[in-house]
Amino acid sequence: MAAYSVNGAEIEHDEEGYITDVSQWNRDLAQIIADAEGLDMTDEHWSVVDFLREYYNEYQIAPAVRVLVKAVKKKFGPEKGSNKYLYELFPYGPAKQACKVAGLPKPTGCV
Repeated sequence: MAAYSVNGAEIEHDEEGYITDVSQWNRDLAQIIADAEGLDMTDEHWSVVDFLREYYNEYQIAPAVRVLVKAVKKKFGPEKGSNKYLYELFPYGPAKQACKVAGLPKPTGCV
């Protein structure tokens, strides 16, 4: 199995880059994953990542894109809770790519 190297530790991930142990996530790892994904992380990116981590801790599931958009809209308002805004931040899929950076499993329903 492949692994990310973070501060001297090896953190395993699957063939798509999703880490295998959610508890090993940290911001340094997130930055490494974001770099690999070609993302220039801004405060807006981090707010979505932090939101996803909170969501996962509460529901124990990574949300699919429709659920994510609805939940972000509820928390941050309609401007940020839209497909357009989230796809601008995470062009390869706000649920799929953001969950990878957030150290969560691949959302159900994502191809």
